[in-house]
Amino acid sequence: MTRRRWIADEVSGNRAFLLGEHADHLVRVLRARVGQQFDILTSAGVRRGKIMFLAPARVEFELGEEVSSMETIEIVLALSIFKFDRMEWAIEKCTELGVSRIIPVIAQRTDSHLASASRKRVERWRRVVRQAAEQSRLAVLPEVLNPAKLPSVLKVPAALRAVLNETEHEMLLRDVLKNTSQPERSDGTGEKAGIILAVGPEGGWTEDELRCFWEAGWRSASLGETILRAETAAVAAIAIITSTVAGR
Repeated sequence: MTRRRWIADEVSGNRAFLLGEHADHLVRVLRARVGQQFDILTSAGVRRGKIMFLAPARVEFELGEEVSSMETIEIVLALSIFKFDRMEWAIEKCTELGVSRIIPVIAQRTDSHLASASRKRVERWRRVVRQAAEQSRLAVLPEVLNPAKLPSVLKVPAALRAVLNETEHEMLLRDVLKNTSQPERSDGTGEKAGIILAVGPEGGWTEDELRCFWEAGWRSASLGETILRAETAAVAAIAIITSTVAGR
């Protein structure tokens, strides 16, 4: 039987802890008991955890053997900020599909009120990512960075840097992936991402922004003839990346 996976709030030696609402869900909703075992994700990897102590806002685990995890490709999603409810859905689904890091991007066509409110949404996005990572039994907790403007995003290093461009008519994303050398794999401790993908806001990237991508050496890619919403494009693109790279 597959064990449920939890992300530790604190780790001390061979002890890991769930705290606050995180612990309450395990105690009150799932009715966990002392002695039960779960997989516990820590900064050092995934280990078997046995419950040693239960309280409404605190669960203590004794950490045991390491649980083997599949090697993964580092995928960074530079996601332009758009309507928060739809963006939250995209963040959740892209986490389930295996992104390693999410950078909310303030693009030229990002609504000003969304841009100004985005920093207050980061903690909520991180909670969404945490819940999705536990649900999908990920071996690494994806990171959600603070919102950034395009110039800083352009400098993020990667073996492949691609931008979704609805005006691109020659190169599909899957072809860009197949024509690029194998991105480096990582156990979650490497600094360099294998792939970074930039997805524009509602209305797409401006011509000036696309020019900046090209001048910085990014590859332009398309998802086909159909014009997709930003959240649909992000999820579809990450699914293509994970399936294409995994199939190599």
